Amino acid sequence: MTEPQAQLPFEDDVLHEECGVFGIFGHQDAGALAVLGLHALQHRGQESVGIVTYDGTQFIAERHLGLVGDNFQKNSVHAQKLKGMNALGHVRYSTTGGTTVRNVQPMFADLAGGGITLAHNGNLTNASLLRAELVREGAIFQSTSDTETIIHLVARSRYTHVVDKLIDALKQVEGAYSLVGLTSKKLIGVRDPYGVRPLVLGELDGAPIFVSESCALDIIGATFVRDVEPGEMVVVTKDGIESFHPFTPQPERFCIFEYIYFARPDSVVEGRNVYEARKEIGAQLAREAPVKADMVIPVPDSGVPAALGFANASGIPFELGIIRNHYVGRTFIEPSDRIRHLGVRLKHNPNRAQVAGKRVVLVDDSIVRGTTSKKIVQMMRDAGATEVHFRIASPPTTHSCFYGVDTPNREDLLAHRMSVEEMRTFIGADSLHFISIDGLYRAVGEPGRNARSPQFCDACFSGDYPIELTDVNGGRRGSQLSLLAEVA
Repeated sequence: MTEPQAQLPFEDDVLHEECGVFGIFGHQDAGALAVLGLHALQHRGQESVGIVTYDGTQFIAERHLGLVGDNFQKNSVHAQKLKGMNALGHVRYSTTGGTTVRNVQPMFADLAGGGITLAHNGNLTNASLLRAELVREGAIFQSTSDTETIIHLVARSRYTHVVDKLIDALKQVEGAYSLVGLTSKKLIGVRDPYGVRPLVLGELDGAPIFVSESCALDIIGATFVRDVEPGEMVVVTKDGIESFHPFTPQPERFCIFEYIYFARPDSVVEGRNVYEARKEIGAQLAREAPVKADMVIPVPDSGVPAALGFANASGIPFELGIIRNHYVGRTFIEPSDRIRHLGVRLKHNPNRAQVAGKRVVLVDDSIVRGTTSKKIVQMMRDAGATEVHFRIASPPTTHSCFYGVDTPNREDLLAHRMSVEEMRTFIGADSLHFISIDGLYRAVGEPGRNARSPQFCDACFSGDYPIELTDVNGGRRGSQLSLLAEVA
């Protein structure tokens, strides 16, 4: 078992996606393909990895803490156990529950009608309320993950067939989810009615595949078929594919932060190429917040596409003024206070020959706590930059996310506590600008944000939570305004 890895001191100043899922049905190399697909989705979760296969007679589970490559190397014992033509895999960054083996997905249960294993990307906003009700009725939980809540609801459903049981269970939950389930005869993919989290349907050698992002199809040579629709359940059997829409339709609210940061740049999500969307966000930012400077520098790696767009639109040269060390990982164990203070330099180092004597524009995807931004500004000044301007490819992050993104408490978000000018002073920049929320919407192909019915979930910027926050509201289902009061 891989031990949990200590987190570098600057890693808590970024937002973390919760999970990535991969499911395949009817392929002789299902286990190996799941390993490869999860490699492509590693950016969506680095705390744990799990794969369950079905070999025609039994389910085989390999669930471990750590990275995909740490646990499923070529010819490793874990990888060799993954027999069968059906597989379900998951990478996790915990937003609910802790980093322990018992919380690693996919989760498995034996039901009256046979075994089922589930993998889930997202977060349920009434999981605590449901869990308490289930415990009062005698349910025994083995984990602290909200995914197990869904399994208990499936197990207790009075319906006969597993598809009906799953629909019955999901009609009781609130929140954002893309869920993939595997039984002995079916692979099931489903998105919540708002479509907050992504889920893609693909195909390889006639075998249907569900993945969180299209980049996981590319790595195995599979073909993109389509996005699973919000509120859709797709059921795969040996006889083919069926589609159902069993839930009450809701306005689509796909997470806009997927385009800013979470999705891999080479993915296509909801019909949009992520790389091109990020470049256009940078171009829009340049139009909204022009500045006289000598070079545009991305904060690597997530700021690179937006910085390219900013440079192209502004006519300011793009330079790699910060070099990232890609081999640091997450394993700096118990550093001394002095070394911890230097932590950011383990990951980022200035390219002094480029920066010295220059006016620089730094482009990053977001500011969370602001501690890393502050260190990077000082790094540029120490390298000889005469001016340091900061441009952010998202609006100020003022609210916590409850839909599957690990954000700090609202009080720890810099933009919640400070004005833009106060933030500029805090990080030490000569100027600081964020893209406007309307500008962000225009960059991804919308005319602007429809205030009455936003086209995306942008709650982290606007505080407009599209799905009830029942657990946050103390178990009371109420109006969205009262929920925001609780969150504040």
